[in-house]
Amino acid sequence: MLTLTDLGLRFGGLTVLQGLNLRLRAGERVALLGPSGCGKSSVLRVLAGLQAPSEGRLAFDAGYAPRWGSVFQQATLMPWARTVDNVALPLRLQGLGAGAARERAAAQMARVGLGGFERAYAHELSGGMQMRAALARALVTEPEALLLDEPFGALDEITRERLGQELLARCAEQPSLAVLLVTHSVFEAVSLADRIVVMSPRPGRVRAEIDVASARSAEGWAQSDAYFALVRQAQEALAAGMQTAQGAAA
Repeated sequence: MLTLTDLGLRFGGLTVLQGLNLRLRAGERVALLGPSGCGKSSVLRVLAGLQAPSEGRLAFDAGYAPRWGSVFQQATLMPWARTVDNVALPLRLQGLGAGAARERAAAQMARVGLGGFERAYAHELSGGMQMRAALARALVTEPEALLLDEPFGALDEITRERLGQELLARCAEQPSLAVLLVTHSVFEAVSLADRIVVMSPRPGRVRAEIDVASARSAEGWAQSDAYFALVRQAQEALAAGMQTAQGAAA
């Protein structure tokens, strides 16, 4: 689908990303894991076209220009609009008529468990429901790739796990959907991703890649020895990166 090669990003004298290489394939779920400030969200901003890199190259596979859907740390729903109109917004921006856009938005809301809340305002929804609305908005245009910037980070553990499972269910419905997930949670990364990319402290670059898909089992995955072995591997990669950075700064 796409390849980032020697990506660099600077803001004045601050180097955020340096020499970052990353490949995202169609149908693959990749988690970006790393310490705060290492540039994880900046990678998503570059991919979404919101930030131009200072150096390096972003290349799509021949003849391929994916449609993106994005969900960020905050749901960012318009408080004056009903939920169905928030979800329909990308369709309206594409020129679809109001009635058809609302119909498609309502169908997408039902798929993420928000059926019956079409006329609710954002303040009438719980935090988890607001994030479901944001996910529905990202999916309503039937994107080929999702950029997720810690969308579940502010939620309680039960809601977070439930939304993660709903994301996996959507990926099962659309096997070609690619997902790039930024997270601070090792457990979330192992639970949701096919591959974990561990980033170094700033300036961010890829320190390690961990294959999850080949070890995942269908039954009892989150309680299996293989699951916890991957959790430890990711934790050790993060810790090693921090130690290297501290040694370089000493």
